[in-house]
Amino acid sequence: MSDASLSVIIPARNEMFLKQTIDNVLENARGNTEIIAICDGNWPIEAIPDHPQVRLVYHPTSIGQRAATNEGARISTATFIMKLDAHCAVDEGFDVKLMSHCEYDWTVIPRMYNLHAFDRVCQDCGHRAYQGPTTCEKCESKNITRELVWKPRLSRMTDFARFDKTLHFQYWGAYKTRDAAQGDIADTMSSVGACFFMHRQRFWDLGGLDEAHGSWGQFGVEVACKAFLSGGRHVVNKTTWFAHMFRTQGGDFGFPYPLSGRQVERARQYSRDLWQNNKWPHATRKFQELIDFYAPIPDWHDDAATPGIGPAVKDRTLTPAQKPTAVVIPARPSIATAALRPGLESPTKGILYYTDNRLDGSAIGMSVQYQLLQSDLPITAVSLKPIEFGSNIVLPLERGYLTMAKQILAGLEAMDTDVVFFCEHDVLYHPTHFDFNPPTRDVYYYNLNVWKLNTQNGHAITYITKQLSGLCAYRDILIDHYRERVRRIETEGFSRKMGFEPGSHGRAERVDDRTSDIWRSEFPNVDIRHDKNLTENRWSQSEFRSQKSCQGWQEADRIPGWGKTKDRFDAWLDEVSSSMD
Repeated sequence: MSDASLSVIIPARNEMFLKQTIDNVLENARGNTEIIAICDGNWPIEAIPDHPQVRLVYHPTSIGQRAATNEGARISTATFIMKLDAHCAVDEGFDVKLMSHCEYDWTVIPRMYNLHAFDRVCQDCGHRAYQGPTTCEKCESKNITRELVWKPRLSRMTDFARFDKTLHFQYWGAYKTRDAAQGDIADTMSSVGACFFMHRQRFWDLGGLDEAHGSWGQFGVEVACKAFLSGGRHVVNKTTWFAHMFRTQGGDFGFPYPLSGRQVERARQYSRDLWQNNKWPHATRKFQELIDFYAPIPDWHDDAATPGIGPAVKDRTLTPAQKPTAVVIPARPSIATAALRPGLESPTKGILYYTDNRLDGSAIGMSVQYQLLQSDLPITAVSLKPIEFGSNIVLPLERGYLTMAKQILAGLEAMDTDVVFFCEHDVLYHPTHFDFNPPTRDVYYYNLNVWKLNTQNGHAITYITKQLSGLCAYRDILIDHYRERVRRIETEGFSRKMGFEPGSHGRAERVDDRTSDIWRSEFPNVDIRHDKNLTENRWSQSEFRSQKSCQGWQEADRIPGWGKTKDRFDAWLDEVSSSMD
């Protein structure tokens, strides 16, 4: 193995799919590629068979993900290294494709898909569900088996990412329309940190991974900043891919490294000081040059929604030697090339996040924002004060019904996606919420799968109701509705007879004549009810004037797919936050 061309370094702690990741890499490698797996504090959960191209390093006490990656790079003698999370799949010939297109000063990220690793099958009631904790949503049984799927979710593709002013990772789907984003090799501002590829010696030229950040957090930001600020490039290679399993539900399907919100914020504070204050000793460029390179950027520039290219990008062209050429790999069954460009006829989707800023900096507010980032969708955030989240629009108005309508309208008019999901600052949205595609252009759709959660005692209830926070529809009809709603409130004042939810009633005071329909996501959203809600809280059926308003009433101590909440709201919320991979 000492003559390997590529070392795939896999740091692993309590990883249920390390074996499957190793098997997949071996199956799809077409070059002289080895695997160095660092078992960080635990032996593999499933035994790894002996293989001449696999090295296992065991630490009885965890050293952390950054230190483990550095150790793998020290062990390697290959020309190239690739860091890969221990819950990933890779493209056939990924190694040959990456090695064929990597200049010495490049850090390369393969195109990323979400990985559908397994389905859960309840052995008591037979219910089958998408990957998550080992609890059945139907019967609460824990008698669950995992059936391996192990394939990329072709509808969940990521080429481009960025970070906001707090150096918080953000997806950046809108960047793909720029001239600089075209072609098979394109610069990208950041990445999730789950996979990167580069020359091994270049890794050490940049100082390896900076363990002063801590074990985890700011991985993608660190890799991207080092690549650019050293005078090199941080690029996506669209000719190949990896698929990453995201864990967002906590419980026994959470992040394997112990992690608290304080640790994440500490890493981010260290990162901000290091990069924004130009303290990295290997830098040949200033941090502002990176911002100028990708300008305009949401959060950083007012004109970020305008398609175009930043001033430094205009002259960024590939030389003939840098342009990708065809790579021939041995023929074998693989995903069709056409399938790697999914959703060409599907509507584009975006999130409209509106807030009155009353939860700024709170555990609830931060958890909601972190959860929304798992959607892979562009986020337009409309607030009454500046926030470091999404593409932020600020309306310095007083809280109220007219203000909320104006916020929604401003966000809709700024967005450019076909379909819009309404998202509020106190609702935890499950990723399956965003799988929905509205079947009809002229109808408003509401997700009925939502539970209301009492912050005081962790008690949860659900009943059939259409909520604005669960609305999804085509942007053009939403703009028409909210333009008329704002006009009416300004001229006639707000009346509850008008209602909050478009298309949800037939009263004479309705804003328009369009109808609404419903859907249920695979897993529920969680509407967190606290002392700052704009609408009133009701925790018993007797509080409703009409029992028709609370049909399907259920009460529970736990929420399907989210775990137990009763008498442990703070602990539960911390588990949700710390499970973000």
